[in-house]
Amino acid sequence: MSIILTDFARPRLFPREPRRNTIQDCTPEAFERHLNEVSPLQVLDGYASFCKLHVHRNWTSTRCLAVPITDDNRHLLRTQYEARTRDELPVLVRWFEGIEPPVANYLVVILYSREQLAKEGTVTTADWGVVGCMYTAEPIETPMAPVTMMRNALGVEEGGSGVPLDREAYRRSVEFWSTHANWRG
Repeated sequence: MSIILTDFARPRLFPREPRRNTIQDCTPEAFERHLNEVSPLQVLDGYASFCKLHVHRNWTSTRCLAVPITDDNRHLLRTQYEARTRDELPVLVRWFEGIEPPVANYLVVILYSREQLAKEGTVTTADWGVVGCMYTAEPIETPMAPVTMMRNALGVEEGGSGVPLDREAYRRSVEFWSTHANWRG
């Protein structure tokens, strides 16, 4: 099985100007090489048949991305409308500023099949492409954000995958993200 780091994921996981809330102590090339050479601890099913999650023990100093919201840190939450790419419409996002999360125990790599990547405009000979990565304390998937589920349901032309909205998964996502937020360094 072969894995590539997609052009979509590369700037999000390895931005030109390094940020503390992205993958640390690793180049994009070393990350891709690790995924191809080291077997994952677990392979989980993703939200659709074309999506798999490879759970790896964190070999970097990357910190957990999702942090519980408490009375002590609620005042550090920020919001803004942002788009992930120039072609996408901005959506409301929320994050913490000024916190120090723990180092993640796991990197949960989100992979799409070659066929799905082609539908979304990425042609490759690799079997799988990295579209994202979760930095977690436990070897489990962090629920997809509600806005990402909605974008996916809108279709490829709006930056999504074309997978219809699963109402129960959406409710579980809202439950989690009502009490957690990502952070920015």
